[in-house]
Amino acid sequence: MSYTIPVREGEELQLQALERYLKERFPVMPDQPLQIEQFGAGASNLTYALKAGDWEAVLRRPPLGPVAPKAHDMKREFSILKALHPLFPEAPKPFLYEEDSSVAGSSFFLMERRRGVMVDTVLPEGMEMTEEKGRMLSELMVDKLVQLHSIPYQNSDLIHLSKPEGFMERQVGGWIERYHRAKTEEIEAVDSLTGWLEKNLPASGSPSVIHYDYKLNNALFTEDLTGMAGLFDWEMATIGDPLADLGAAMSYWVEEDDPDSLKFGFGKPSITVHPAFYSRQQFAERYAEKSGRNLEEFPYYLAFAYFKLAVICQQIYYRYQKGQTKDKRFAKFAPFVRTLIDQAMRTAHGTFHG
Repeated sequence: MSYTIPVREGEELQLQALERYLKERFPVMPDQPLQIEQFGAGASNLTYALKAGDWEAVLRRPPLGPVAPKAHDMKREFSILKALHPLFPEAPKPFLYEEDSSVAGSSFFLMERRRGVMVDTVLPEGMEMTEEKGRMLSELMVDKLVQLHSIPYQNSDLIHLSKPEGFMERQVGGWIERYHRAKTEEIEAVDSLTGWLEKNLPASGSPSVIHYDYKLNNALFTEDLTGMAGLFDWEMATIGDPLADLGAAMSYWVEEDDPDSLKFGFGKPSITVHPAFYSRQQFAERYAEKSGRNLEEFPYYLAFAYFKLAVICQQIYYRYQKGQTKDKRFAKFAPFVRTLIDQAMRTAHGTFHG
């Protein structure tokens, strides 16, 4: 979740209905006009900042238009946060879930608003990039991922998410199926890549809680950048193979010497291209050291992660092409899908070297 912007055209909430609903459920809410802004960075669920006087909350709802089966399940994300927040305080505290679409145009949930420093493509104004800051943020991202993967979920409601047997097989098959449902053009390398993924499935190790969309701009940091003030966007979280989560994190972690088509795929590159940040290799090595997990099969997980990210972008581009979203950012996703498929192929047929 990034800093807020005015609500995008076509993505407005029903102000009067929402204000009436909130005042019924939050008696402490000041009798002041409800202000709504939108978190601008996300490309999936729609996320809004709500404010009335000193009362604040965040609203999450699915994107506009038809969505993929089992995707954008607000009740599921709410339930995950409810179970996870006591075990992993970086996850925001959820307030309520609402099924009635007459309030906000769809089902939604509300959660607490967290404050902190957003790190995305640059540091905030007034902060100078240094070797120490790059190292601190890199290590913090690794260490929080290791912490998440060591949560004792078995004695919490998170256990209901657990289907660890056959996790990667389901993931690979499911994402291949999603790609074909959202396909808008032929990409020659896809058949070769998906065949390789199906034939080379690794044996998963011990399962853990996984975020599955773990990246810098889904987190907020303390003012001195030594701690994580919040971790957001838990819609893909589950119990699964932690190396799949590491792979997903690394698929977003671009480096200085990556091809421009990879670095600029989402627009301005992530700040991780700065040489002060860890390389993917260094990130993975610290993860292995801190977690004790064997990364011998990691190139497979990274190749799959690039494919999965390609499918996510393809699904978004499909919605844009069908007129289900008017967000102009998505017009450039078609060539980026090809870039990610190529990156997955290089990773699959090479060796992981950062």
